[in-house]
Amino acid sequence: MSLFGTARDASLIRHINRELVNNIIQQQVGYYKINLERSEHNLYGEANGTKIFNDPVLINCLIERTPPEWTTDNFGPDVNQDITCRFLKDDLAGYDEDPINYTNIRYVAGGYTSTISTSYNIVPEVGDVIVWNNDYYEVDSVVENQLFVGKQPEYSFSSDNDNFGLSISIIVTAHYARVETLGINLERL
Repeated sequence: MSLFGTARDASLIRHINRELVNNIIQQQVGYYKINLERSEHNLYGEANGTKIFNDPVLINCLIERTPPEWTTDNFGPDVNQDITCRFLKDDLAGYDEDPINYTNIRYVAGGYTSTISTSYNIVPEVGDVIVWNNDYYEVDSVVENQLFVGKQPEYSFSSDNDNFGLSISIIVTAHYARVETLGINLERL
């Protein structure tokens, strides 16, 4: 049996992280989740046409952007940029000790507006879209390997370790995408 990393220790880490990300840093992104039922797909599950997204969800996270890289070809200039978002797993799952109602917040982006609502149990996947600073980013990779004391209670092989450890965050890497190619329709003001 482990000496450190009990549920009480994990609760302390959870509270410190949530205080830091949600109340001190306060960086937020809009997260568009793909609606697989409404999107058209072929026999292999690949999108034939336009993907359909659910309404965006406002989520606190830590954001890191790479500098933009400009390329020029026969069609003109193009920009490439990556973004890394570090989400607290509890925020994505909907764990909330201090409930804040984010329903019906209006997100205004460059003359467009969209309703952002709270929807819990978000599982980030490749192909989802993140909007930040009026830019849209399509998710390329999802990594969940930041564990408190190196353990995750959901995957314990010993009954002695069922109450030790914590999966802290989910790290999402995305690339810059044009809103026209994503098929996201926004209302005008």
